[in-house]
Amino acid sequence: MHARGKKTSYKLPPGPSLLTIIKNSLDLYKKPQQTMAKLAKVYGPIMRFKIGQATTIVVSSTNAVKEILQTHDTLFSDRTNPDITTAYNHNHYSLVFLPVSPLWQDLRKICHGHLFSNKTLDASQDLRRKKLQELLSDIRQNSLKGETVDVGRAAFMTCINFLSYTFVSQDFVDSVGNGEYKHIVGTLLKATGTPNLVDYFPMLRLFDPQGIRRHTSNYIDKLFDVLDPIIEERMKLRKEMHYVTNNDMLDTLLEISEGNTLKINKKQIKHLFLDLLVAGTDTTAYGLERTMTELMHSPEAMAKAKKELEETIGRGNPVEESDVARLPYLQAVIKESLRLHPPAPLLLPRRAKIDVQVCGYTIPKGSQILINEWAIGRNPNIWDNAHVFSPERFLGSDIDVKGRNFQLTPFGSGRRICPGSPLAVRMLHLMLGSLINSFDWKLENNINPKDMDLDQSLRAIPVMRK
Repeated sequence: MHARGKKTSYKLPPGPSLLTIIKNSLDLYKKPQQTMAKLAKVYGPIMRFKIGQATTIVVSSTNAVKEILQTHDTLFSDRTNPDITTAYNHNHYSLVFLPVSPLWQDLRKICHGHLFSNKTLDASQDLRRKKLQELLSDIRQNSLKGETVDVGRAAFMTCINFLSYTFVSQDFVDSVGNGEYKHIVGTLLKATGTPNLVDYFPMLRLFDPQGIRRHTSNYIDKLFDVLDPIIEERMKLRKEMHYVTNNDMLDTLLEISEGNTLKINKKQIKHLFLDLLVAGTDTTAYGLERTMTELMHSPEAMAKAKKELEETIGRGNPVEESDVARLPYLQAVIKESLRLHPPAPLLLPRRAKIDVQVCGYTIPKGSQILINEWAIGRNPNIWDNAHVFSPERFLGSDIDVKGRNFQLTPFGSGRRICPGSPLAVRMLHLMLGSLINSFDWKLENNINPKDMDLDQSLRAIPVMRK
């Protein structure tokens, strides 16, 4: 680590001019990770974007990623707070956007030590098993009728109920309405990633010209309208003499709030659930849909995955979480899909606390750091046949998705690694393995797999495996 010293050592990363940024603004808005990857071929894997009062550094080099996420992790451990996070003062309670502070440290300990520990997830797997059975039952009905399944929508509904059952032992979809919840979560995620003029020109904050903060507040309102009565009711039940715990996360959090070691109150619980539900549903559902799409497009890989499942757990059986360790090809399929289709193509931005030297360049204090995970996953200098879906590349490999291998960090790394990644990984294996072992799948209208549009939503017809 080097703070800024002599003027001669202060070398800023290269980057496009404001005119070039304006010329590419539409592409940066519609497909930011692809456009930034294209610009990186011109300006290099560490680029500087200067717009208004904001400086953004875009990184697509494993060496630079390692320095940021490991070597200088403490200097890049704060977040930039986009204006959208000020809705409901969410930035004051959010594990995702809080700076490193006593509250953030407590929330992190709660997540890693209690909510997402192997012991806690093992204890709550019966809740997820129930939701998996419901998913398979619904698709079985589609199969009997020969009806098409929208895999992305089915995955979303299952993910939200996987999470809500793990969190509060009840469905959220019934509480908010199928389509409405998907719309709420999708809108919140889109708003988080939408370029907002206020973030570049703070004097516009008073006017909220794009209305992003206003719309965000409305959607957070709807989620809190669901969460508030659930938390209140549970707090009352816990005071009863013969209360029996549900082994869900709400009970764990309320138990912690009643203790003296870590501090968390109802408001913080509500904001934590907001973070976890919004971050965990659409991204996990996207991961499942993209993986199914790649397997449908690659019948050989699908056949290998089915064969492994049939030989290990028996044809037509749902996957148990304890089975995954015995399914190396299924694990390789998930890793390969996360390489090509990371749920967060640009990892959530970090902020430089001071001037920091990275790979010979000075990253200025206060800069926003974006890691282009999408570009790293498709870099031909890192991966052989980088654009080809080939799970075999991970067989016998020590590479995992736990933030230790910087060529594959779909959940981030270091202090700011996604706290819910252990649950997301369990859910992906459980759902994917069960869907391909319980059913054969064919594309609607007898489309040839080679003619698939991999960017489109996957619609397919399930056929019961006998």
